[in-house]
Amino acid sequence: MADPRIRPRTPDEVDGEVRSIFDTYLRERGNVPNMFRTVAARPRHLQTMIAHFRAVMNDGDVPTLLKELLAVRVSSINRCRY
Repeated sequence: MADPRIRPRTPDEVDGEVRSIFDTYLRERGNVPNMFRTVAARPRHLQTMIAHFRAVMNDGDVPTLLKELLAVRVSSINRCRY
């Protein structure tokens, strides 16, 4: 798999609001998803992406686990780093 065009940020490379978001994900999941680490280069975009992601994953009739499994499968099919 080729290296990404936009390098994902590590928790040590961010501060302020992004650091707070990363800390929340580390506490809740034990990791920060690569898509958020990549978007961290644009903090305002990250904030809106997080709000959208939480709405999609936490609302509706489809179980969260199934949504996550689908995301992993689609990422695999597209050779993305989930």
